[in-house]
Amino acid sequence: MVTIQKYLSQNRRPFVEQLKSLVRFPSVSTQPEHRHDVLSCADWLARHFRTLGLDVKLYPTKGNPILVARTPPMRGPKVPSVLIYGHYDVQPPEPLELWKTSPFEPVERAGKLFGRGASDNKGQFFAHVKAVEAYLKTHTPLPVNVTFLIEGEEEVGSLNLMSFVKQRAKQLRADYIIVSDTSMFSKDHPTITYATRGIAALEVRVDGPSRDLHSGVFGGSVANPVMTLARLLAACVDANGHVVVPGFYDDVRPLEKWECEQFRGLPFNERAYARFLGVPSLVGEKGYTTLERRWARPTFEINGISGGYQGPGTKTIVPAWAGAKITCRLVPNQKPEAIAQLVTRHLRRVCPSSVRLTTTPGHHSHPFHESPRGRGAKAAAVALRKAFGSEPVFAREGGSLPILDVFKRHLRGEIILVGLGLPDDNWHSPNEKMDLANFHRGIAMSAELLRELGTAH
Repeated sequence: MVTIQKYLSQNRRPFVEQLKSLVRFPSVSTQPEHRHDVLSCADWLARHFRTLGLDVKLYPTKGNPILVARTPPMRGPKVPSVLIYGHYDVQPPEPLELWKTSPFEPVERAGKLFGRGASDNKGQFFAHVKAVEAYLKTHTPLPVNVTFLIEGEEEVGSLNLMSFVKQRAKQLRADYIIVSDTSMFSKDHPTITYATRGIAALEVRVDGPSRDLHSGVFGGSVANPVMTLARLLAACVDANGHVVVPGFYDDVRPLEKWECEQFRGLPFNERAYARFLGVPSLVGEKGYTTLERRWARPTFEINGISGGYQGPGTKTIVPAWAGAKITCRLVPNQKPEAIAQLVTRHLRRVCPSSVRLTTTPGHHSHPFHESPRGRGAKAAAVALRKAFGSEPVFAREGGSLPILDVFKRHLRGEIILVGLGLPDDNWHSPNEKMDLANFHRGIAMSAELLRELGTAH
């Protein structure tokens, strides 16, 4: 590894400049006006992979292209295969006025690279690209066969990638699947994530009168849909933060003793966390710590509520309707379809006959859980320890990565989640950044991880 380490040391500046070039593409998948930018970004990546000597194919989809790049195959019956996933699409940069510098003109400040997509996810997957480059450019035999699978629709649900993986499962199947689209617990705590929460979304609508009514003339004689909806939603969670929907917790896999001990052993300051979020104090499900609530407990969240007059001043009406968007974050072994049905059934049971209730299911994804004791997890722990100089921690992630369930079902390999982002990287927010020390250590970690996986098989 000495030759590879030397190559990485000599190319630190070129790596950052190349990452800047990648971040400059405003590859916003949610906004049609950026369609050309998304395609240009995919083309840049394809050309970059080709310069490294990889076999590259860009697969068109109904949306944005999917890129598959393979290293020259290493022959032998015991050579493991590794799939590395990433996404080149990014979130919209708005609100632009809150950015200190232009979101698509990456700027270095205090050892950090600021720009939309720098951490989510361009900087993270690009670290793996540079690790593979180090092997190829130094003519060091790769210990594994590597396939990169890079999509352009993660921020809009990965639906085309899901179909792609199902259709080409045999060609994509791998012994290990590496994903760097999560965060470290802190800069001093390199992290292996072994579980993520799933999600079940639905929309609720309450209809009352056929039109907005004068509240003075008709108020008191008909149900107010906004007030009724508020009561319905309040009837889903009690004062202790418990979801009271019957059956909601039936399939929840309880935390193991070692998990609780590891979570409690992490340096977590609740007051500092509250200050970071800008809230007076923390709340949540009674009987659990804040980290347990964030990572390993299901939730019922109201994402938005609407109805009635929203303009300036007062308009004295009984609104005709009210609506809300709901998501439930789920943990192993909950099933999103079943949870959506339970919530719908509960709302119908508590809804008065004075209004009409409509529920519409939305997107969903299953929770993900991988054993932290697998060969891949052990190899990742060794690689993180060497690259970051500290003991890695095993943690769960509160967010959802829908593609993981598809990988697990169809590609079968052990999934290794090694995030290089930090909690304050401002994903989906103004002033997103990538810590460049993490970027370089991530490259070194990836090179070590590939070596460890080659010997672990």
